[in-house]
Amino acid sequence: MLTRLSVRDVVLIEKLDLDFAGGFCAFTGETGAGKSILLDSLALAIGARSDSGLVRHGAEKLSVTAEFYPVPSDIETLLDEQDIKPEDGEALILRRVVSADGRSKAFINDRAVSASLLKQIGERLVEIHGQFATHGLLNPAAHRDILDAYGRLDELAGQCRKAYSDWQDKIADRQKAEEILQKARADEDFLRSAVAELKTFAPQSGEEDALAQKRALMMNGERLAESLNGALEALRSDELDRAVRTARRQTENAAHLVENRYDGILTALDQANEALNEAANALETECAEVDFDPREQEAVEERLYGLRSLARKYQTSPNDLPALADEFSDRLAALDRGGTDAVSLAKEEEKARLTYLTAARALSDGRKKAAAALDAAVKNELAPLKLEKATFSTQIDTLPESLWSADGFDKVCFTASTNAGVPPAPLNKIASGGELARFMLALKVNLAEAEKIPTLVFDEVDSAVGGATASAIGERLARLAREGCQVLAITHSPQVASFARNHFRVRKGETDGKTVTETVLLSAAESAEEIARMLSGAAVTDASRAAARELLKNRT
Repeated sequence: MLTRLSVRDVVLIEKLDLDFAGGFCAFTGETGAGKSILLDSLALAIGARSDSGLVRHGAEKLSVTAEFYPVPSDIETLLDEQDIKPEDGEALILRRVVSADGRSKAFINDRAVSASLLKQIGERLVEIHGQFATHGLLNPAAHRDILDAYGRLDELAGQCRKAYSDWQDKIADRQKAEEILQKARADEDFLRSAVAELKTFAPQSGEEDALAQKRALMMNGERLAESLNGALEALRSDELDRAVRTARRQTENAAHLVENRYDGILTALDQANEALNEAANALETECAEVDFDPREQEAVEERLYGLRSLARKYQTSPNDLPALADEFSDRLAALDRGGTDAVSLAKEEEKARLTYLTAARALSDGRKKAAAALDAAVKNELAPLKLEKATFSTQIDTLPESLWSADGFDKVCFTASTNAGVPPAPLNKIASGGELARFMLALKVNLAEAEKIPTLVFDEVDSAVGGATASAIGERLARLAREGCQVLAITHSPQVASFARNHFRVRKGETDGKTVTETVLLSAAESAEEIARMLSGAAVTDASRAAARELLKNRT
């Protein structure tokens, strides 16, 4: 909810800081005192179009700051995405600065943001009914979601979303299968030739590297054999063997004279002899593998060149030829099946479509029941608000299949007529002013919980009414506030003001030769005196004070 509004240099307001509590807050004052300036200021803070004409005469710029706490969870998510989420326990601060030359700047928590983001956040925090009413219930795009929330249709809506997602997945699967089949038919001759060629050649993954290594080995076979055989001959020579045996025997003779002193040398000689034998065995193995068969070398080279030629032909790498062969085989298999896969997937798609239709119809039925309940509830509110001739109806139309979505196939629009004989029209098309504000109040009493807007503002909701109607308006504003909304109302009606938990008086005066607007929070006694003034006019009488005390019994 709105906890603080700070205004600097807006029209007649030089400096103003207002602290707000929850519940119903009323603003009263003489006509022309500047109540609309407060609305202009709040509207700027939440993203309304900037107007340099609002800058106070003689000032370079205006500034309006609105603080909100607590921060609604859906807004926290949006702020998280922008990396400007306030810390736990901190307020959300929206600020707007407009220069006299028309330049405008927007800030959220002292971080510069676009005016569109400020408006997007502001519309989720405050809804103004009156001359600034441009969103919320007046936006037909929001009506379906509002009706779903009113009818508590979350479960049915979730089932519809899942069914739609499954249906779309099946459509994608079928389209992919058809694309593969269509491409396969276009390339049938090529595919059959390619599959036959690749199957005959039978390329293996990693084969190119193996063949290249074997070819290099065979090309250098003669020199390799000569070197390896020379090394083996040297290791197998009698002289080397005699030298090692002689060295060991002489060391053993010395070891008999000095016990344990030469054990390490003897061990090293044994290890050297073992290592020489292992090396000789390895050389024998390598010599055996060196093959000089020119026919085999020719076959290896032919296979390697053929592999690389095949890769160039199909514009891939030799290592990717096996995967390409599998892909071509799959496409050809799909073609040979005559589109069986696509037909099967089309059946699954139709089954998913029918499941979606079932879920969408159930959701639509739920909406129709909720719409009937809402229409009846709103109707009950109209007569007490002096809107006996007004009508309200929730219009639900079935969209064409091309417009079906995860939210079902319904188009929902709240329609109304405020005059007899005038056909219903969308809410944003009916007459504006106090009549519209009262109509929106009738809706809000029933939809506040569904919309979840923390702060509601009503401007001139009591226009051209009085007595019992004004009391009915005040009672409904207070009821809205008790249901968890913060309600702010600019009113000329003492009956409406008498229901407010917090009463602000707006008045125009003169300071240092300048006309200024001041707003103050009234105490209980001051509120009673202000209501008495509203009842009697300029001269407050004992009778008006008594009437004011009687009205204030409405306040809880």
